[in-house]
Order: sequence, then structure tokens, then C-alpha cells
Amino acid sequence: MPNQAESSARPPQPKKIPQTLTAHCDTRVDPYYWIRNREDPDVELLLAEENAYFEDQLKPGAALAEEIFQEIKSRVQETDMSVPVTKGGWLYYSRTQEGLQYPIHCRKSAPDTDSPEGTEQVILDENDLAGKSAYFALGAFDVSPDHRLLAYSVDLDGSELYELSVVDLETGRAVGLPVKGTYYSTAWSASSRSVFYTRTDESMRPYQVWRHDLDAQPHDLDAQPIAGTKATTETKDIPADHLVYEEPDEHFYVGVSLTKDEAFVVVSSGSKTTSEVRVIPASDPSANPRVIAPRVHGTEYSVEHFGSQFVIVTNRDAEDFKVVVAPEDNPSAENWEDLVPHSIGTRIEDVDVFSSFLALYLREGGCSRIHVLEVDSPGFGPLKVKERYSVSQPEDVSTAWGSSNPDFTSVSLRYEYSSLVTPRSVFELDTTNRSITLLKAQPVLGGYDPAKYTTYRLLAEAADGTAIPISVVHSASLQPSQETPTLLYGYGSYEISIDPYFSVSRLSLLDRGFVFAIAHIRGGGEMGRSWYLDGKMLNKANTFSDFVACAKHLIGLGITSPEKLAIRGGSAGGLLIGAVLNLEPELFKAAVAEVPFVDTLTTILDETLPLTVGEWEEWGNPVEDANVYRYMKGYSPYDNVRAFQAYPMILATAGLNDPRVAYWEPAKWASKIRDANPNNWIVLKTEMGAGHQGPSGRYDSWREEATVLAFLVSALSSST
Repeated sequence: MPNQAESSARPPQPKKIPQTLTAHCDTRVDPYYWIRNREDPDVELLLAEENAYFEDQLKPGAALAEEIFQEIKSRVQETDMSVPVTKGGWLYYSRTQEGLQYPIHCRKSAPDTDSPEGTEQVILDENDLAGKSAYFALGAFDVSPDHRLLAYSVDLDGSELYELSVVDLETGRAVGLPVKGTYYSTAWSASSRSVFYTRTDESMRPYQVWRHDLDAQPHDLDAQPIAGTKATTETKDIPADHLVYEEPDEHFYVGVSLTKDEAFVVVSSGSKTTSEVRVIPASDPSANPRVIAPRVHGTEYSVEHFGSQFVIVTNRDAEDFKVVVAPEDNPSAENWEDLVPHSIGTRIEDVDVFSSFLALYLREGGCSRIHVLEVDSPGFGPLKVKERYSVSQPEDVSTAWGSSNPDFTSVSLRYEYSSLVTPRSVFELDTTNRSITLLKAQPVLGGYDPAKYTTYRLLAEAADGTAIPISVVHSASLQPSQETPTLLYGYGSYEISIDPYFSVSRLSLLDRGFVFAIAHIRGGGEMGRSWYLDGKMLNKANTFSDFVACAKHLIGLGITSPEKLAIRGGSAGGLLIGAVLNLEPELFKAAVAEVPFVDTLTTILDETLPLTVGEWEEWGNPVEDANVYRYMKGYSPYDNVRAFQAYPMILATAGLNDPRVAYWEPAKWASKIRDANPNNWIVLKTEMGAGHQGPSGRYDSWREEATVLAFLVSALSSST
């Protein structure tokens, strides 16, 4: 059981160097500001001491953590394979192998009437690429249109800066030297001889799109094997790549992609509130990018291509978005025509185009939905909707989303489905007869029976009377009471929806008599664009009060009690946890805050930090606006830790290389929580070789999750 009294170890006692921070005639004094200086040897010492204290304090639960890890492992089919996806005469899939941390990416020639399915070709083995690195993440994985080349990128420290490589899949030889310092997105030209990629500026904002021309890259045919592929090469210095677009506005991020029909390279530039899209003919990669519609503040749009038209999802005169079409030769906004009109309360999130239908991904009533639009487009002329129907979802509290559908000419839609009790399942809808086929259900070993669990939705009343949905799951045999251990999860930012999905690891809680609940609070996107707007900027306090209302609703219904209620959130959800702990700490017994954004005001005031300027459209600009400053100061978790306040038990995490939430935020917060009251119990684990996502390998991730779950089980079974 986690309890400071069980150990003689003292929590870290970092030095205090008061730093005066002044803005808008207001002064704050921060004794732990120095922890931001990664070059200070005392920082490394502090993080090491925190990690040692973490291990010491959770040692009593080590056996339980190992038990839960083995439970998770025993439920997972460790050697498994994804459903193959057909494109260009190939079947592409990935597979996992027992004992290996990462997936192996493969393909076979697709069977036809004259030949059977071919033999497996391993095109990328993430385990070989990872080598002995403690961290590994695959960024780009992009097969060229002619299926001869693969562009892929890797990150070995969690910094989210990737090294981009191209390999010839027929010979296994690398094509040219890797390109260092790239970001996530890539796109190929029609000829498969140019690949587009993005770069970041010093603040980690992706702001440039570059073109890498392979014909200009020398390569040695007598190469040695490259990790994860067949071969590598030593090359001479490569000619400079070509800068395609640079975004000067610090509020905007850029990305690059290829339209579904592979006709256009799409250069997307967007802030939190505004979009601007440029296109380049994939057949002419050196052409200048052409703007679809100039940016207008507050107008967002994304672009696909169909025949001689662009298909555009936009909020122009449509708060919950609509779908419009525009002629390819003159796609400016005045030529946009509605294809799917705006409907208040139905938030259109995306559209996928096929030669005979469109798939529409949207939200209705707080749940994700898929609609199919049968279209009439003779000769790929103007699109007209003939009929619209929804894809059935057997459970009300569930989620559905588009799967991999790379073939523009396919008459089938592949999608995925899950709920809090239904494992992730891949389905295929044949649009010619509307039949649905289950292609694969996530295996859950050990005799899992969804009928042994129940899921439902509750509605809590917020302070202003708004109904806040709560998704709930627990054992069907459980009769919740004030003695029922309960975990309430939340996020509530960036219009990100926390949908009800199945989790193998969560079974270790449910089978121990837990209730698990998701608070669908404002600031997320569960209930449409207005739900997001009502939980951001100067409405941000709604996010926190909504979560408190959900906690009180569970307690009021007799499902649990403060002594049996734990809360969890990560990143901006960690801000949520920190804020509600300051508001009503007595409501909770324990809290998990993963990479928590808790030093909110100081971070958003600092324009030199990664991503800060772009964040002003989410939180407000406290540098220029005194009202925003005062408002943020009122909820910033670090600034509102109260002296003498008793807080619940807290487990926090951080990543030393995290470019999104700096390691110092949870490190400072932990020290200030302890300063507030010597009886406060908080432990902090910093991943010294990782970033925002924590451990990267699946076994390492399961172990980390098992540690968190063991903490929760122990904390809520404690009588102290």
C-alpha cells in the first residue's frame, strides 16, 4: 500500500532560489524556477532522487504491479496480425511477435484469378530499427505510389524530431542519405521520385515543407544491410533539398499529405482557429503551391479531391461544419457549393472519398457515427448525393471510426468499432448491398465474456445547469455502493473527444470490483463545436467545474464515496487533475497526473518555449491581455497550491525529452505540493530517455500501466 509512513525515506528536498516573475503589475515568486535549467547538475540529481523516492514508496505494491502486468500479458495475443489492406496489387499488414516490443511491417502480392497470394516480404522491422535504444517511435511510414519505395522516419529519444530515410523495397538498398530533423507528415509525387516532408523551427512548430528529389541522390549498390530492412548504403553529400513552403505566422503549423486519388500533394497550414490549404499537382512536384482559399480568421477547412472537384469540410457559415465541393480550376470560397449542409448539433469531423461513395465521420448525441453517402458522378463530373444512411452500432455507448481505406476505387468501407465492453473490431461494409462483415475482433485471452460487464451513460448537472455525459463500465454482478472503488477519467481540451473504448488493462480494475467512468466535459469535442468553445479561453473554468460535477454526481448516486474515488488525466488532462485538486481536494482519495500541464501560466507567458505562441488560441494570450493573465492565474495548478492544504495521494509522471509538457512542470508541482503540507504524499517518475508518450515498447508500456493500476488498487483499498 503506498504510504509515506511505511518508509524511512524522505522525499526530495530541492533547493529554493526565489525567482520574481512580474506581468501586468502582478508579481509571483517561484522558488523552483531554477529546475527549468537542464544544464544545472542539481536538476539531474533532483530527478534521480524523485525516481528513487518513487521506487521506494511504491515498493510495497511491487508484487501487485507484477501480478497485474502478468494479467495484462496473459490477456493479449502476443503473436498477432492486423487485417491486410489491399492496394496496388499488394496486401499490406503488420504483425507482432511474442517477446518483441514493436510491430513488424510486411506485405504479400495480392491473389487474383491467375495466381495465389505471394510469400511474405518484411518491409520494415521496428525491433531491428530500435536496436538497444531505450526509446523508439516510428513517425512516417509511407509507401510510394509505384510500391517500390518506402519513406520512413524514426525518433530514438522522444524529442519528436525524426530522421527520414528512403529504402528501395525491391533491392532493400537505401536511396540517398537520411534527412535529419524532420517532423511527422510526408507525401509522394506521382512519379515516386520525390518525397515531401516537414521541418520544425526552434519552438518545435512544424513550419516548413521541403521536397526531397531522389534522382538527385547518389547511392552505392554495394551496400550493407540497414536495420529493419535488407540493406543500407554509404553515399556522398546530397544536393540541398528544395524548400516548398514556409509558414511565417507563429500561430500556424504546417503538414503535408496526398489526396486519396493521389492527384494532389496537399500543404495544410492551420492554427487552432484558422486554416489555409495549398495544392501541388502530384504529377508536377516542382510546381508552385496553389492556394485553395485564402485564410480568413475563424474559418477552418480541409481538402480532398474527387474527379474535377475538391471536396472540402469547413466551418464557413457552419459552426458544426459542413461538406462543400469546389471546381478544381477555381476552388476559391465564393465557388463553394454545399454537398452536405450544416446541421446544428451534428459535428462533421472528416470525409473519406471513394469513386462511388463518400464516408462521413461525425458526432451525434455525444457519440461518434459513420454515414455513407451514395453519390452520382457520371464521368467524375459534379458530385450529387443520391442517398445517405448510417452505419449501425449495436451499443449506444460506443465508438466507430474509419480504418485503413487506401483504395479510391473500392466499393467497400472498412471501419472499426469498440465500446467499454466490446474489444476493438474491424468491419467491412459492402456498399453495393450494404452487407457488413466482421474481419477481425481483438482477441482477449483467458475466457473474456463481454456479458459479464455492463456499460451505460449518466448525466451530471454542471454548475450552470448543463448536462454532462458520463460513460460508465463495471462488472455486471457489481452493485455499486459507497464502498465501491471508482476511477474517473477526464481530458477536456483541444476539442479532443475521449470516446468509450475497450481496454485490456482496464479489466484488472473491473475484475477487482472497480467502476470506471469517463467524464465528457466541456473543452472536448464530444457534443459538438459549442462544447469545445464553452471549455476554452475565458470559459476554461467550465472544464474543471464540469469534472467536479461528475465526481459529485457519482457520489450523490451512491456509486462511490470520496474515500473510494480516484481521478486520472494526462497532458492537458493533467492540468484538469491539478486544477480540480485545488478546487475540491476532499472529494478524492487518489490522483494520477501523467505528464501534467500544471505550470500553466508561466509556460503560456514564455514565448521562447516550444509551441507556446500557437497555444494562445486555445488558452488565451496572457502576455498581451491582463484579463487572460488574471483568469489563467486563477486556475493554473502550480500557482494555486494552497499552504497547509491536505491533498489526496498523487502519482505523477514526466518525460525528460518531452517537447509538449516540459519535465520541470510536474517536478516543480511535486515540490510545491510537499511544501504546502508535510503530510502530502506525491511521487514523481521521470522517464529519462523518453518524451510525452512515456515508454515506447509494448511490454514497457504494460509494466508502466500495471504500476499505475497497482497504485490505484492499493490507494483505494487503504483505510488511511
